[in-house]
Amino acid sequence: MPESLAQSAAEPAKGLPAKYVPSEHEDAVRARWDASGAFHADPAKVLSGERKPYCILIPPPNVTGRLHLGHALNNTLQDILVRAHRMMGFETLWMPGTDHAAISTQAVVDKRLIEAGKPALKDYKRMEAEGKNGREQFLKLVLDWSKEYEGHITEQLKLMGCSCDWARQRFTMDEIGQRAVREAFFRLFKDGLIYRGKRLVNWDPATQTALADDEVEMQEIDGFFFYMKYPVVDAGGKETGEFVTVATTRPETYLGDTAVAVNPDDAERAKFIGKKVKLPFVGRVIPVIGDDYVVKPDPKSTDAKAQYASGFLKVTPAHDPNDWEIGMRHGLEAINVMGPDAAISDQHGWTDVGDAKQFVGLSREDARKAIVRAFKDAGLLEKQRDYRHAVGHSYRSHVPIEPWLSDQWYCKVTDEKLVGWAQEAVKQERVTFHPERYEKTYSNWHENLRDWCISRQLWWGHRIPVWTTSRSFGPNYEVEEGDILVPLPPAPHTDEFIRRIAQYRAEERLDVQMVSVEGVTGTWEDVIPVRPGPHRWTLVCMCVRSEDDVEIVEYLERFGYQRDPDVLDTWFSSGLWPMSTMGWPDAEQAAADTGIADMPQLLEAFNPTDVLCTAREIITLWVSRMVMFNRYFLGEGDAPGRVPYRDVFIHAMIQDGEGRKMSKSLGNGVDPLDIIHSHGADGMRFTLCHMTTNTQDVRMPVERDEGTGKNTSPKFDLGRNFVTKLFNAAKFAISKLNEAEARSDAKVTRGELSLVDRWMLSRVARTVMGIENALKGYSFNEIATHLYDVLWRDYCDWYLESVKPTVSKSPVQQAVLRQGLDVIVRLLHPVCPFVTEVLFEQLRAVKAGDIEGVTLGDGAMCCVAPWPQVDVALVDEQAERTFETLRGLTEAMRQLRAQHGIGFKTPIVLYTDAKTKALIDQGGGVVQTLANVGGVSTAARASGALPFTYEGTEHAIFAEGQEADAGALKAQLEETIKKLMKDVGALEGRLNNKGYTDKAPAHLVQQTRDQLQQKQDELAAAKKRLGEL
Repeated sequence: MPESLAQSAAEPAKGLPAKYVPSEHEDAVRARWDASGAFHADPAKVLSGERKPYCILIPPPNVTGRLHLGHALNNTLQDILVRAHRMMGFETLWMPGTDHAAISTQAVVDKRLIEAGKPALKDYKRMEAEGKNGREQFLKLVLDWSKEYEGHITEQLKLMGCSCDWARQRFTMDEIGQRAVREAFFRLFKDGLIYRGKRLVNWDPATQTALADDEVEMQEIDGFFFYMKYPVVDAGGKETGEFVTVATTRPETYLGDTAVAVNPDDAERAKFIGKKVKLPFVGRVIPVIGDDYVVKPDPKSTDAKAQYASGFLKVTPAHDPNDWEIGMRHGLEAINVMGPDAAISDQHGWTDVGDAKQFVGLSREDARKAIVRAFKDAGLLEKQRDYRHAVGHSYRSHVPIEPWLSDQWYCKVTDEKLVGWAQEAVKQERVTFHPERYEKTYSNWHENLRDWCISRQLWWGHRIPVWTTSRSFGPNYEVEEGDILVPLPPAPHTDEFIRRIAQYRAEERLDVQMVSVEGVTGTWEDVIPVRPGPHRWTLVCMCVRSEDDVEIVEYLERFGYQRDPDVLDTWFSSGLWPMSTMGWPDAEQAAADTGIADMPQLLEAFNPTDVLCTAREIITLWVSRMVMFNRYFLGEGDAPGRVPYRDVFIHAMIQDGEGRKMSKSLGNGVDPLDIIHSHGADGMRFTLCHMTTNTQDVRMPVERDEGTGKNTSPKFDLGRNFVTKLFNAAKFAISKLNEAEARSDAKVTRGELSLVDRWMLSRVARTVMGIENALKGYSFNEIATHLYDVLWRDYCDWYLESVKPTVSKSPVQQAVLRQGLDVIVRLLHPVCPFVTEVLFEQLRAVKAGDIEGVTLGDGAMCCVAPWPQVDVALVDEQAERTFETLRGLTEAMRQLRAQHGIGFKTPIVLYTDAKTKALIDQGGGVVQTLANVGGVSTAARASGALPFTYEGTEHAIFAEGQEADAGALKAQLEETIKKLMKDVGALEGRLNNKGYTDKAPAHLVQQTRDQLQQKQDELAAAKKRLGEL
């Protein structure tokens, strides 16, 4: 092998150090970027038609802590897209920001306070109850935390090289975000799409708040089916001696049973319909009802529910969603027997406690054990069976959720203007998923959608902008169905109040709205109308539009209205992210708040954005809601507005080497800052890009660095080594160009190019086109592969080594050397921005002639340098085929040298045929240089020459004074034959597989046939040589 680039660049090019140490350059490069304002977007250039827009909104990281490797992956991919399009001439906006993450952030801050021995959330709640502003004090602590970690996150993103428009950084709870939430809530409330109801919710007993359906994760757990006997009673409540046996996995909820259900088609058990049973210990007498939801028992069924069913279903409407539906159909009472901590409680609607008092105060887990024990002792536990089943868990606290009856606020996402328009966006291909398979996840979610529970029982978050009061009306108050029970109190500025308050009326819609909710259970249609009756309590809800309406709030509170204590689900504000980041709903006010004068132009210029890069687990939580909200709030009347983005790219998930999700609890996480410190930001970015495919998740083997005690992965060596290779190659090339003896600035025409020059430029042109296509398809692994091949294999290993002896005296080679490197550096910049910025600064000072078909505009920095323009005519298939033949021939000779101990410095004679010699002559000395061939002969080979076969043709090499070792040659041929037989078998197996030959593209099948023929020819030649020995 020739001396390495590292060795031949002993004298570094001017301005470049002997070795590239990322930490010595990255801070300075970032400072140049910041000072230049290179990442600041100008919407005026878009609106004037001067430039096309390209926009990405960062999925805002939660301010719960520092960024992890998943964030590094997502933001690296976004930055690649943004940097590439900036160089392509688009006016690019990458909007940074952070999310307040209500549940998580409140929990983290509370935990830290407890660990520090300081007053925590429970203490501040007690202070609030005592009128000491506990809520306000606690929120100040959380706000301080969020500001601190917003700073940490920003610094991490900058260390990764993210080219965001930092002047436009946003936070989901900043003034603009709060205004957007208020406006959105107001409009939805006014349009009847937000309502309050007592419903069964997914309750997280750890964080003590409701969760939306898509915040529940199903986990398989081992449990039991318990078979509990309820005695049948007569009309007087006396036990008849008969029993019904209910089967349940949750005995603790029997305390809230209000019926037992039987399938009417179950001939054996339908006779019990109409009878009554008594709940043991509680004493409550409940009916046996008929409902076809009940699964009939069948031990032989393949359905696990039928295998375990008893035929009698205990119905607990307040603690099971299916039971709730049965209760709605049959008008059953819903009795809540648990508190918000999921402990058994008689303080939330359960009054007929009876002898079940013994269970009050127990956790649900302890209550389950106690109830099973009590039933067993009373002879009422028939049996229990092992059962593995899926149980919903909170995606935040990871504890089992509890179906719990409570008053909550809901968004009617099942309305056609929300769910319908969201589905239409994908069906009409206004929004496209990459990879395409995730479209099904999106579509399936919308087809099975339920109304969204948007209220959370927290302090940190966007507080619900509703003031409520309860009023009692006596028997003489005459009302009709649909009437509003409580009129708006008289106000001195009624017109302004009408503009600022939302109201709902059954028959008429006004800008002033009031919702009457009777506190009854039922569907949306049941909740809103007033039901006539002799005496009722009615809850009146007033939605105030603006936080600035202090006068209105004070006025309402004088009349006894109180603000709802709950906050909105974090995803409500996140769903507005594509609009709120651009100033919606009041861009003029947003400009005044931020000092960003062009804020009013952003929405028109950059919405819809181009692509959303995110993970698959939030397709339902976030992707769906952004589409809903963007189309709803930017629409007019019955016409939907524009979509928030055109593409959704779902990136791979990073797992450890065993396929497990990285987490703190498993100790298998990798901190991106640790990798930046050890491998450099570029090394981390290149590795992540290289590992990102559209077919599978990223597996990252994790190792503990004994020196630092931190986790790392050998995978990142790929990126670090690649960056080192680039730097050394560039340093060597620049030094050769600076030392050139014969120089010329004249433009190089295609006719002046040698075979190796044409081959190199053809590879460069293919790489440009390949990367551009990969960018369009979000094929990041292909981008990295193209870059790796063209730099390491083509430019470094072959072109540089080929021209090294002659480039000093060849202006044509100098032009190809310089322009080829310039193109590669620019193509690499989106992936490895730091090292390319360092190299680009040096390249700008190196002069060489331009090349016909290669256009490289100038830029003050690489980040704003134009994307290379390469004429497709530079793709030279003939040059590539010829050079690949010569490369293969060279590698075969190098291998033979190594096998026989012939050093590279020893020149050899190549014996070949006339056709191969003609190809070698076309190469202009490539083979002679790279294989140290002193002569090429078509004469009879010298005695002792070492034979080899390449592409079915026999060749031989001879080194003066080097005798052939017959034994070694025989062993080599036998090993070659063994390998070729294996290759032939594999190719024959592929062609004998009809699944391949019938389904694979025709050109791939033909390519396989050609490969088989070549291997068979080589195998025959090797066997012939072995026979001759």
